[in-house]
Amino acid sequence: MKHTNVHNPFFVITGGPCMGKTTLIKELWHRDMAVIPEISHELIKEQQAIGGDAFPWKNKKQYMDIMFRRSVESFNKALNDFKGTGPVFFDRGIMDALCYASLEGIPIDQEMKTIAETTRYNNNVFILPPWQDIYQTDARRKQDWNEAVFTYNKMIQTYRTYQYDLVEVPKVSVQERADFILGYLKDH
Repeated sequence: MKHTNVHNPFFVITGGPCMGKTTLIKELWHRDMAVIPEISHELIKEQQAIGGDAFPWKNKKQYMDIMFRRSVESFNKALNDFKGTGPVFFDRGIMDALCYASLEGIPIDQEMKTIAETTRYNNNVFILPPWQDIYQTDARRKQDWNEAVFTYNKMIQTYRTYQYDLVEVPKVSVQERADFILGYLKDH
């Protein structure tokens, strides 16, 4: 895979489950930043409402397919909606769907690989490390601590496979995390 240096204003915030990504996205939104919410939260709520089975604990392949497709759609929609604006922060990205597929042993076809290689976010991806003090599960996030850490490590592997540079966000308050990200963007 050829490394493409991309400096667009689309920044992914990723990491294992329950590490504060959504809280951080909300903080950035409160600071008038453009944000794209996590696809999986909406998908799970939607599936629960209609009695579907596209869940990460049930029909994993269907869940991954929908999550991947919607991630691509949200990227393309953001291209139109935020053209010429400042940074746009995504609560997870296309590679997160591929990471999930890898975790679950779901094959990734060539079309998905090509989309992941050509639909590029900014090279700098913000990753939130495992932090047991804030880790909590709920009805939508059921992974135990060991699975969360394993997912984090798989995220690192997946993003590096697709030639992204990972910027670890420190384990500090949500306000300080937002300050760190915005400061990083100002300095780079």
